Amino acid sequence: MNTQIKEIVFGKEIGKFINFPHDLYANDPNYTPEIFIGQKDMMDPKKFPFHKYGNVKYYIATQNDKIVGRIAAINNPHYNQHHKSNVGFFGFFDAINDQDVVNALLKKAEEFAIQNGYDALIGPTNFTTNETAGVLVEGYSEPAKIMMTYNAPYYSELLEKSNYIKEMDLYAYMIRTADVSEKSLRLSSMIEQRLKTRGITIRNVSLKNIDEEAKKIKKVYNAAWDENWGFVPFTDEEFEFLKNDLKMILDEKFAYIAEKDGEPIGFNITLPNINEILIKNKRGKLFPFGIFRLLFGKKNIKYVRIIALGVVEEYRKAGIEAIFFAKNIQQAQNSGILGGEASWVLENNESMRAAAEHLNGVKYKTYRLYRKNL
Repeated sequence: MNTQIKEIVFGKEIGKFINFPHDLYANDPNYTPEIFIGQKDMMDPKKFPFHKYGNVKYYIATQNDKIVGRIAAINNPHYNQHHKSNVGFFGFFDAINDQDVVNALLKKAEEFAIQNGYDALIGPTNFTTNETAGVLVEGYSEPAKIMMTYNAPYYSELLEKSNYIKEMDLYAYMIRTADVSEKSLRLSSMIEQRLKTRGITIRNVSLKNIDEEAKKIKKVYNAAWDENWGFVPFTDEEFEFLKNDLKMILDEKFAYIAEKDGEPIGFNITLPNINEILIKNKRGKLFPFGIFRLLFGKKNIKYVRIIALGVVEEYRKAGIEAIFFAKNIQQAQNSGILGGEASWVLENNESMRAAAEHLNGVKYKTYRLYRKNL
């Protein structure tokens, strides 16, 4: 069947681009839609900070005037400056199970990368690795947790047939509250007491002082993640945008900062899995009734997601990561939470993987970033 590719410029037609996955997964019980207004704000050049230094082109694929796929071709100069690399990116990738459709979409992203002088294409990232990223390649039996991607199993096969190879795997660990070793929790408590004698303390984030707390978190983030694969430092505007988004759902009982003599050296942010509510909102619309589901459903959420946990290099072997995990588990036990997902964890991050596994965490989902040299 003949496949047509059309560029979508931000404006009235962007809704077609955003809504395509809702139609593609209309009958999939594990699909959770992204909030429409959130997606639209990300794509709005006047609202989302990424567009101040990067640029994007959006494409849809059609067959007989029916949308059958979408892709964003992404130019991220900050990534290349930080990594001294020369790569383009693709994201917001969704398609029917049709190799011709996928080939046509990827060709547009490849052409955009070549136009920008790049010699490789990596993805999917939406828009950077600081947002959602990766193709789900393992763990299709349940819905994605908050701010994680979901797709049909055929995506990886179609990408590989288009000559894309694995760049990096990202793991998600499930730590179930009932399965955690009490011995591990006691050990973490002992480590915390020992750290106090060295001037290292761990406390909850204060939402009342969120602006000051955010500055501390940003400082640690840019230091602790600097050597990680795919890391790109937040700009001040990007971090401000993220802070304003997350503070609406953040529970300070699940957020921690580690300090040495008052200076931040680590932090952990864990969010309630609002996807348990959003999954009932199949088109991603908050109005007129979705907002009420969100407001009144939060008390019934049974899972959380550890979205960020990091310690500056000098203190990484002090046991702070284990204490963060233990505090999350203890709070989950007190709150009736069944478990928490730690994600995503780079496949080569052995210390973080070991910390999750030490608490009987199970690697239950794998996401993959792909690469093609051009």
